[in-house]
Amino acid sequence: MKRRSTPTKQAVLEVITRTGKAMSQDAIEKKIDIDINRATIYRVLNRFCDDGVLHKVVAEDGKQYFALCKECESEKKEIHHFHFRCVNCETIECLPDEVNFTVPKDYQLQNANCVLTGICKECA
Repeated sequence: MKRRSTPTKQAVLEVITRTGKAMSQDAIEKKIDIDINRATIYRVLNRFCDDGVLHKVVAEDGKQYFALCKECESEKKEIHHFHFRCVNCETIECLPDEVNFTVPKDYQLQNANCVLTGICKECA
């Protein structure tokens, strides 16, 4: 289904595209240029997730972070790839390299929330 573009959608997507990293709703709201309320931003973000434009990452801080689906859709990245959350700039990025892990014998993995936390290379 083709959805119409609105100034709100364009503003939200512009902020996420400009940073190149996943961002929380709070971080997006701080950087957005137009007046948009919190509920509208969440609605736009969730719609973008439904449409495959963004994917959602829930970090250990309980916040939802939203990232552009660019490399994530390719054959190179598994759907459960690792992310890195920077505690300084409050962003999450999809890690470009594969991170290997194993599950103990007799366990069958169905879902993984793979978020590493620390200081990103830009903030270090």
